[in-house]
Amino acid sequence: MSFRQKVLAVFLGPLLFFLISVGESQAAILTLSPSSGSFAVGSTFDVSIYLNTENESINVIEAALSFPPDKLQLVSPSTGRSIVSVWTAPPTFNNQTGRINLQGGIPGGINVSSGLFTTLTFRVKGVGNTILKFLDDTKVLLNDGLGTDALRQTQGAIYKLALPPPAGPIVVSETHPDQSRWYPNLTVVLKWAPETDVDGYSYFLNDEPVALPDNTSEGVRSELAYKNLSDGAHYFHIKSLRSGAWGGLTNFALNIDTLPPAAFPIKISPSPRTTSKQPIINFETTDSFSGINFYEYKIVSLQPRVDSESDKTSFFIEAEGPQVLKLDIGNYDIIVRAYDKAGNFKEITQRLEIVKPVFQIITGQGIKIGDILTVSWLWVYLVAGFLILILGWSGWRISLWHRNVVLKKGSNELPSNIGDKLKELQKYRQRYGKIAALLLIFGAFWLVSPQVQAQQIELSPPLISTISRNISNEEIFYIGGKTDAANVKVIIYLQNLETGETLSDTVISDKKGEWFYRHPTFLSTGNYLLWSQTKLGEQTSPPSPQIQMTVKPTAIQFGASRLSLEALYLIISITLLVILLALFVFIGFHFYRGRKKHKEFEQEVKKAEDSIHRGFAVIRRDIEAELALVKKAKLSREVSAQEKEKEEQLLKDLKRIEDYIGKEIWDIERLGQSY
Repeated sequence: MSFRQKVLAVFLGPLLFFLISVGESQAAILTLSPSSGSFAVGSTFDVSIYLNTENESINVIEAALSFPPDKLQLVSPSTGRSIVSVWTAPPTFNNQTGRINLQGGIPGGINVSSGLFTTLTFRVKGVGNTILKFLDDTKVLLNDGLGTDALRQTQGAIYKLALPPPAGPIVVSETHPDQSRWYPNLTVVLKWAPETDVDGYSYFLNDEPVALPDNTSEGVRSELAYKNLSDGAHYFHIKSLRSGAWGGLTNFALNIDTLPPAAFPIKISPSPRTTSKQPIINFETTDSFSGINFYEYKIVSLQPRVDSESDKTSFFIEAEGPQVLKLDIGNYDIIVRAYDKAGNFKEITQRLEIVKPVFQIITGQGIKIGDILTVSWLWVYLVAGFLILILGWSGWRISLWHRNVVLKKGSNELPSNIGDKLKELQKYRQRYGKIAALLLIFGAFWLVSPQVQAQQIELSPPLISTISRNISNEEIFYIGGKTDAANVKVIIYLQNLETGETLSDTVISDKKGEWFYRHPTFLSTGNYLLWSQTKLGEQTSPPSPQIQMTVKPTAIQFGASRLSLEALYLIISITLLVILLALFVFIGFHFYRGRKKHKEFEQEVKKAEDSIHRGFAVIRRDIEAELALVKKAKLSREVSAQEKEKEEQLLKDLKRIEDYIGKEIWDIERLGQSY
């Protein structure tokens, strides 16, 4: 064993032992008793919390529990008979949020297999199944001086809460027969068995599970109906009057839910537009009253297929949790329905696009570009190396240019018209700097639902619940819905408003009355009118409300050939890329040539400047010689007016030549820097 291994063994050994001992110390169990049972509304029942330490010594218990406050009410937690000797905090509970907090200590610790922690007394205030459970912040601490949490398991309880047994008239309902179920019907019809010796009944309807009617008789009728009730749980209470005495009470539950579940998103992983052929879809929502019962989904391909019969008979699939799909490349609509316990459903549609990857890495071969070409690894390395060299050379040239610009700026050699040129450049950029082509295609569906008077007919038109949205001339049209009867024919009509041509097809609804139609080919662009009818034998239903829809042009058709705009965009993009590369080469070439000419010009300017300076020196020497003769003449004799005039002219010419030559040199230098 090396020195490093010995050091690790010395220091990590105790740590591993400690972690293992901590993991093995989780042994305590908290349970509720009774774990199940049935209780009537208005009654009370006790729930005891028991602790099993599993041969460990425990000294602190912190329990947090939750209960449904709309169905249960905690009367009081008991702190009498308990294994806890010191309550470190008073028991607290909240009947508004449905939470209970209990915290107690046991000095010296305790080791029990079924120790009573406390007893809770609840009153039943609602009907239905309810769950009483421990929350995540529940703890059971070991008596080890370290406060180690030993809680391994908690066991909650499920209780069935129901109305008290009827002690009065026996009540039934044709519209809402099962008191534990939810119904999407706002009209309630109630009946009770009439008795000959009954003098009258007293009854009323409210939202309390148990309530006592007043002692005023409503008559001897044995049937009544309530219309336009609100969603939620309602309770009918009735008692009978016999021989001047009121009898027992009967409570009857009526559960109404006409609202569908809440709208929800369909989450697609990794994304709604992906290259993965096995995307994962997930969906979840809530319902205000009855609760979610189940989900079902259907995948509709928007690509034409030879066998379209499968789409006429394949309907929704019931699902729970995330679903892994196995699809080919193409466009699909994912349709998900969420049903509540009353049978209402919410339907959501999400578009899924599975596209071909532009690049695919093929082990041992190279990089595959679409379905066109596979570039071997040798060419990949060569092209990559060439690009690296080009980019490196470009970076080096740009760095030289940058350094030269910095030097010129530091020496104040920039021309005075640079600012004007920058302003002009900014003007051209504002005028031509943004070149983009944006194709806006607007499509809409207008649901035209003219109201018709109710007619007494035996066969109703089919209900349209599913229809493809944002349809285009490169996507398949589909429609679906329900019929009142099972296994009946549904005739779908589709009329082109531009040409007047009407298409029709027939599907058969399944045993649940659901039907679905998928058009086998693409539709041409234009506005369409859609309606349907139900046919059973020789009887045909009235037409359904008409739906106006638009097929948008997202593909260009040449006879029997079709070119999608996506492919057209790809061609345009490649063309633009080629043009940009050509422009890059063109600009690079002229930049290189211009830079070379600029250097040559600078050399010529330098030679011209040297020549000019030499000429200027010669001229200045001759003028100075003439001036010297004039000065010498002044010393020896009186100069004439003509000689004075000549001296003034020489000085004047010298100044004019100096000014002229200086201006010409500046113009040449400025012209050279503008290249």
